[in-house]
Amino acid sequence: MPQVEIAIGGRTFEVACQEGEEHFLHTAAAMLNTEADHLSSQIGRMPEARMLLMAGLMLADKTAGLEDKVKEAETRMAQLQAKIDTLESRGATKIEVPTIPASVTEALAELAAQAEAVAAQVEAKA
Repeated sequence: MPQVEIAIGGRTFEVACQEGEEHFLHTAAAMLNTEADHLSSQIGRMPEARMLLMAGLMLADKTAGLEDKVKEAETRMAQLQAKIDTLESRGATKIEVPTIPASVTEALAELAAQAEAVAAQVEAKA
């Protein structure tokens, strides 16, 4: 079991951890050290146990706030998923495009031909 040396609040501690967990321990210690440094800058030097307790409580408070945000996000995600499921259960919306009857197409083609003939006559006179 590896022994890792960490520094928190200007004090050094030797802590054991599982093989391969060293990185996580260093990360957690860095977070705790940040809180301990913040406390030391505000309050000054204090007993080790009190400093670790206060730093731990500050991290717990941040964690509780993040847990609340995660719960809100999960609730919102569930609501959105329910909307998606409802829309998917309705199936695809069909859009009907009306077809133009052949008689109308033929009439329009005849009108276009007549308009072109009139335009040609106007050009010829001009």
